[in-house]
Amino acid sequence: MNQAFQEIPTPKAIDRLIAQFSSEMRDVDDVIRERLGSKVDLIPELGGHLVHAGGKRLRPLFTLAGASMFGGVNDAAIKLAATVEFIHTATLLHDDVVDMSSKRRGRQTANDVWGNKAPILVGDYLFARAFELMVEADSLPIMAILSNASARIAEGEVLQLTSAHDTSLDEQTYYRIIEAKTAVLFEAALQVGALAAGAGTQDALHVARFGLSYGCAFQIMDDYLDYAGTEEVIGKQPGDDYREGKLTLPAILAIADSTPGLLSLFETSDPANGFPKAKELITASGALEETKQKAMNFAKNAQKVLKNQQAPAAHILHDLADEALARAF
Repeated sequence: MNQAFQEIPTPKAIDRLIAQFSSEMRDVDDVIRERLGSKVDLIPELGGHLVHAGGKRLRPLFTLAGASMFGGVNDAAIKLAATVEFIHTATLLHDDVVDMSSKRRGRQTANDVWGNKAPILVGDYLFARAFELMVEADSLPIMAILSNASARIAEGEVLQLTSAHDTSLDEQTYYRIIEAKTAVLFEAALQVGALAAGAGTQDALHVARFGLSYGCAFQIMDDYLDYAGTEEVIGKQPGDDYREGKLTLPAILAIADSTPGLLSLFETSDPANGFPKAKELITASGALEETKQKAMNFAKNAQKVLKNQQAPAAHILHDLADEALARAF
C-alpha cells in the first residue's frame, strides 16, 4: 500500500534560533532572575509580569548570535544579552504608560494592572540594572554602544510623541522614529555580542547593520499589522496607532497619495470610531501593499549584510528576515 508523500515542514527561523541558543538562554534567564530581585516585592512582581510574559526574546538572542559569529558565546555575552533584555523591557513599561495600552503579548499591561506610577519606577529600576550589567563587561566601547542606544530609543519615543496627530509627518521622519525606537536596539544587540566575543570594531559594525535593517523591517510590518492584522495574530487590538494619533507608514503613504477623506479622519476629535473607515481607505489606496514592499526592501538589505558569514546563526538570521515579512511567529 502506497503512502502519500508528506513533506516535513522546515522549522521556523525563530524556533531554530531559540534551539541554537537554548542552553545559553537558560544562563541569560538566570541572570535576569537574579538581577530582577529586590527587597521591594513589587519590583520583581511587576518586572516579571512582562519579562516572563512569553516573548521570543529576540534581542538577547541577537546578542548571542553576534557572539557566535566571532569566537563563541562567553560570560560577557550572557550578561550583555540580559542587559539588552532589561533595556527592552524598561522601554516597553514606559511605552505602555505613554500609549495608555491595556494589552501586550496577549495579556494585560503592567500599567493596566498596577496603574501608571509603578511601571515607570520599575522601568527606571530595570535601566539601572542594565547599566550595572554593562559595567561588568569592563569595556568602554560596549558601554558607549548601549548607553547611546538607550538615549536614541528615548529620542525616538519623544519624536513620536511630539509627532502625534501631525498629518504633515513625512516618510523620512517616520524612518527616523522607527530606527530610533526599534531598530537601534537590534543593531546594538548584535554589535555588543560580537565585541564581547573578540570581534574587531569594523567587523562588529558590519554585522550590526543587519540589526538596523531588520529592526526597520520588523517595525514596518508591526505598523502594517496594526491595520491589516487581527488581535489573535498581533496580541493586541488592531488600530491602536490610529486611536493614539500616530501616523505610521500605511497612513503616511495613503495621505501622500491624497486619498479622499483620510486626512479629516486623522484630524477628527473622535478617533475611537474612525478606525474602520481609515482602514478601508488605506487598504483601497494600495498603501498597505506599498508598506509591505518597503518592509521587504529593508529585509533584503539586512540579508545582504550577512551574505559572506558562514556561522550557523548567520544563516538563521537570514531566514529570520523573511519571517519578519510573513510574521510567521
